[in-house]
Amino acid sequence: MTDESTTGFADITESDVRSALEAEDYVADDEIVTTVLLALRLEKPLLIEGEPGAGKTELAKVLASSLGSELIRLQCYEGLTAEHALYEWNYTKQLLAVQRGDDPESSVFTEEYLLERPLLRALRSNADRPPVLLVDEIDRADDEFEALLLEVLSDYQVSVPELGTISANRPPIVIVTSNRTRALSDALKRRCLYLYVEPPSPEKEIAILRRKVPQLDEAVASDLCAMVARLREEPLRKPPGAAETIDWARAIASLRDGDGTLEREMIRNTLGCLLKAGEDVARVDDALLTDLLEAAERAGGDA
Repeated sequence: MTDESTTGFADITESDVRSALEAEDYVADDEIVTTVLLALRLEKPLLIEGEPGAGKTELAKVLASSLGSELIRLQCYEGLTAEHALYEWNYTKQLLAVQRGDDPESSVFTEEYLLERPLLRALRSNADRPPVLLVDEIDRADDEFEALLLEVLSDYQVSVPELGTISANRPPIVIVTSNRTRALSDALKRRCLYLYVEPPSPEKEIAILRRKVPQLDEAVASDLCAMVARLREEPLRKPPGAAETIDWARAIASLRDGDGTLEREMIRNTLGCLLKAGEDVARVDDALLTDLLEAAERAGGDA
């Protein structure tokens, strides 16, 4: 991607974004390219929703790699607090300073004792290129943390009572992902551009495998993608995403010794690479396995 380290991304083009993603083997449709372009140009956070394994987190990773930026990741979870997301004080170091009887006029609430966590680290970055801040799976965090995040996304600043307001010299590139396990607040959505990542079509998934698993025969890749598409029609507890398809394709590629059709037992024995719930694997009985093979045959006939 072109060097925008000092002027921002005002002059970046769709072609720049597309080429950068392709260089990282990320298959992106026009909507993804345009939305990423706008997030960069407008310096707006990007909220990406979609099913697990759809490529949300991967988009943040390849964007950081293509820009030559640091990826700063905050993995959200229930009970996430400001101390783990923003900053905390090095209490051990503070206690030792007090016990040593250091200058009584000096404070132990200074930069020397401050421990940066992902949000503050992203705001205070002095790197040549703005970091990519990935707030991953925001829907797992509590409403209280979501409210805390609003100040960061609104003004790219945080308040540290002992030090005052800390503002970013240059806004980080912010990617917020959600698996939609709960509804996010309207206030958070207003601060972000929005992108919903659909499960990939068989055609897009074949293109993904062509890049991610180049050692796999394209005809076999087509068969696998057809079977995955058929499986997604089932009421699975966890439908496979693109990430699981890639794992399955790599497993198949490592087991196959050249050309030839996919063997029934190979498919059955590798389902654990694709389906990540016991009841989903159990659902693939002989009848469904036959359906999967027939779907692969139809895909081969249509090619």
